[in-house]
Amino acid sequence: MGHIRSRTERLYLAARDAEGKLAGVLPLVRVRSVVFGHYLVSMPFLNYGGPLGTDLGISALVDEVTELARREKVKLLEMRSSIALPIGLPVSHRKITVLLDLPSAPEALLNGFAAKLRSQIRRPRKEGVTVAFGQAQVETFYAVFSRHMRDLGTPTQSLTFFREIANQFPDDCWFATAYLAGRPVAGGCGFRCGDEFEMTWASSLREYSREAPNMLLYWAFMERAIGEGLSRFNFGRCTPGTGTHRFKMQWGGREQPLWWYRLAASSDTNTPSPHDAAFRWGPRIWRHLPASIATAFGPSIVRYIP
Repeated sequence: MGHIRSRTERLYLAARDAEGKLAGVLPLVRVRSVVFGHYLVSMPFLNYGGPLGTDLGISALVDEVTELARREKVKLLEMRSSIALPIGLPVSHRKITVLLDLPSAPEALLNGFAAKLRSQIRRPRKEGVTVAFGQAQVETFYAVFSRHMRDLGTPTQSLTFFREIANQFPDDCWFATAYLAGRPVAGGCGFRCGDEFEMTWASSLREYSREAPNMLLYWAFMERAIGEGLSRFNFGRCTPGTGTHRFKMQWGGREQPLWWYRLAASSDTNTPSPHDAAFRWGPRIWRHLPASIATAFGPSIVRYIP
């Protein structure tokens, strides 16, 4: 068992069996700031990324990292998983995802929707909304995404971050933009893995809510997923009972809890959220900043929010 710490605050742990064969791996990111505190998370920004390997390998990795967290007085150690793992730590289900099984043809999926949902999907096209996919959509996706996040009062990652994702995963990361009269009005980005596509980031501009471009955007991703032979559409994580949760459930999917294992300094410790009383002032200020300023300074803040 061993770990290597780089100057960029990444830690990589590996477990080996008695014969020296690899039995498990665990990537971790250290997120530390004066405002938010000291966290070890696998993996920040994402829903998964916890330990992988045999049961014994996972147990050894968890023992190692919990000792590390206690020794370094970490505020929260969080290991995120989509499934239950052989881990003795407390687990949080405060986040869930919504999964939709895909048929073999788009028409079968569309016909299975309620009449109201089919109408909401068709309306944007009648209004002149179109959707385009490809790496050329990274900048237009980001223009919508960064503006939408500013309106929500939330700092966002940099354009460079998304460009690098597109460069590293040209086939498995899909970017798309919805346009109205040539202007980008909604955008999405997600990953294909195995037989599943997960929508990881999606946004639309509020002033175009009447045209509902986000409905056509989501449908376009589903249609492409079916065309590429995938069998499941993952709407990404959300908090139960929120508007985002209701939006995802309207497509007829099923809820699935996420298994986030944790070692916390206190029972009420979570990763920072704008809903926390201590941080509510941040979104109120942020949403009033000019979009250019929020986009420029957001990446330097969001890197400390796991």
